[in-house]
Amino acid sequence: MAKRPVSPTRVASDALTLLGSQIRIGRHAKNWTAADLGDRLGVGPRTVTAIERGAPGTAIGTVLSAASLVGVPLFGATDDELAQLRRRGEERVALLPSREYQPRSTTDSRDDDLDF
Repeated sequence: MAKRPVSPTRVASDALTLLGSQIRIGRHAKNWTAADLGDRLGVGPRTVTAIERGAPGTAIGTVLSAASLVGVPLFGATDDELAQLRRRGEERVALLPSREYQPRSTTDSRDDDLDF
């Protein structure tokens, strides 16, 4: 089955562009070429260029790894703060029900049809 492209919302598009710009700035601050960053990520320089342009088709793990490598703080947090936020999120998710059920209608038409 072929992948169906999903268009990002305006906010997501802005966020991708902003993160790409920050990654490019961080890469230049380290005096790395796109090929240098690509080697560290295990991708080609074209993928790095796509990340820096804010292309929505790049895997999110690759984008976040690129940001981390060049020193872009993710979610406005340091590495230690990010680990705390992750643990807190995991604790909250653990409190959620494992399944969500649709509520049953209180006026079920089948009940009206029963004659005893």
